[in-house]
Amino acid sequence: MKLVPVETHAPNAIAAASGIGAAITISNEEGLAMARAVVRLFALWGLSDAQSCTLLGGVSETTWRRWKKGDISRLSVDLKTRLSILMGIHKALRIIFTENERAYRWVRRDNTHFDNQPPLDWMLRGDLFALLDVRHYLDAMRG
Repeated sequence: MKLVPVETHAPNAIAAASGIGAAITISNEEGLAMARAVVRLFALWGLSDAQSCTLLGGVSETTWRRWKKGDISRLSVDLKTRLSILMGIHKALRIIFTENERAYRWVRRDNTHFDNQPPLDWMLRGDLFALLDVRHYLDAMRG
């Protein structure tokens, strides 16, 4: 996956909050690939359909069921952003933990950084900033 920075005079709020500093363009092909990967990731995390829909910004369960069957259509900028953040979380966990199962279980373990909640519960608040909190935490952990 190749993310290409776009020159801009006014970085968008999400790019600024993520520390990227400039808007990022994610192609439809990249978005579709990330969506397929997130379907597999959420299965490994053991998420329910409702939890999956929440992490994806409130997509309908009908849409989520289509995704699980491989029928993924157009993706909004918000959804591509969420997918990118989730892929970053997955990548960071795979770097931090050499055992895949530990990486997948981490999202369900209580963590003092997230008010003694599992990171999954923190992310299930549903907003982009909750996802970014987890992403930034993991990026700091891996150095």
